[in-house]
Amino acid sequence: MDLIPRPVIFDTDPGVDDALALLFAMAHPGIDLLGITTTFGNVSVEQASANALLLCALTGRELPVAQGVTKPLLKQAEPPPSFIHGADGLGNLPYRALPRKQADARSAAQFMVDTIRDQPGQVTIVAVGPLGNLALALALEPTLPQLVREVILMGGTIDEPGNVSPVAEANVWNDPHAADCVFTAGWPLTMVGLDVTHKVVVPLELMERIAAAQQHPAIDALLHAFRFYANFYASRHVHLIEKPGCYAHDLLAFIYLLAPEFFGVERGGIRVATEGLAQGQTMMSRHHSTRYPQTGWGPELAQSQACMTVDATACIDLFERTLMTQWLSI
Repeated sequence: MDLIPRPVIFDTDPGVDDALALLFAMAHPGIDLLGITTTFGNVSVEQASANALLLCALTGRELPVAQGVTKPLLKQAEPPPSFIHGADGLGNLPYRALPRKQADARSAAQFMVDTIRDQPGQVTIVAVGPLGNLALALALEPTLPQLVREVILMGGTIDEPGNVSPVAEANVWNDPHAADCVFTAGWPLTMVGLDVTHKVVVPLELMERIAAAQQHPAIDALLHAFRFYANFYASRHVHLIEKPGCYAHDLLAFIYLLAPEFFGVERGGIRVATEGLAQGQTMMSRHHSTRYPQTGWGPELAQSQACMTVDATACIDLFERTLMTQWLSI
């Protein structure tokens, strides 16, 4: 595991699993959060920014928060899934502390470009929402794929059934045109999708133990949100009724960053269906010697990698050890 702190921009739409991932990233010494960029998705972009600022305030972290896209590039926007994350994205928190700072004056895309230009070859983008901010950053700086260290995104699925249609995952489906742009841009890209996130469950019992040990407002807020999220999953998945918990989703993007050896990957070109019944489907070309008559799958297509297997026990152990450290101050 790499112990040298990795500079990271976190592109997110908090969201309960986003909040889980953010607090994990704050807690782990191997991650140097340079800033948070926000997007619509689980909530409106305005609510996403408010949630990011709130979580920074609760944890005492003075991170830049830059607000991003409000809607998809081309498709009609979908309503936020309040039944999954709550109307506020954090399980309808009963109380909100006032953040000490406001969002950065720059757009999310401009913040990405400026930050990556300042540290060429060093910065990783961890993106766990719809990908409009990355698509706009590419438009602002076409050489971004050569300037960034890597992109790790939570989204998509290759073999696992989708969660918004039989074939589509929510983040990609919410902005399929942006996603196809990002997958074909040519930067080092790893997709951490439903093929692995549906194999890793964070138990509610574990979150309750962490909250009991930490006794901190930030963890209390996370536990409140997590319980709301766990109730949703229990209503949809029989195996999560008896042992409540939540799929790890966004958390796994950061765990891949720290411990790629926990994952098995396949490499190939990835494209996104932008229209029709398959809208949002992520498709991987796995037969590298095949020359397809269908356009868009030629040898010029950028190669990415997708996580297909995962050591779930190792992931949960790393999460628990990290959140149990003394990383919070009162």
